Amino acid sequence: MNIDLFSIVVDDYDSAIKFFVDVLGLELVEDSPSVTTSGETKRWVVVRPVNAHTGILLARADGDHQRSRVGDQVGDRVGFFLRVDDFDATLDRMRVAGVELLTEPREETYGKVVVFRDYLGNRWDLLG
Repeated sequence: MNIDLFSIVVDDYDSAIKFFVDVLGLELVEDSPSVTTSGETKRWVVVRPVNAHTGILLARADGDHQRSRVGDQVGDRVGFFLRVDDFDATLDRMRVAGVELLTEPREETYGKVVVFRDYLGNRWDLLG
């Protein structure tokens, strides 16, 4: 058993792909046309860390209720955790891209960590 996918509600597919692929360094594994349950067109967009099994479904908000959740999926808590092999290089790439860092990088018993917001406003831990 494993977790295959989890969703992050986004405002726009292309902006989400740009952030998760170009800034965080994930790979785009699928971007296919699809249809909502109400028959509207959408895309099935999945990104994931290179060589990882679990992916993120970038799900464009459908309706006002979902749009109200964009950027606040877990009540402004850190809800997502990205562990990387090269913490410093990833952090440098994020800084160059203008990612909002909420803490200074620090050493913990489990490794390096910094809290950041994705381009939507969700809080993440970058772990190394």
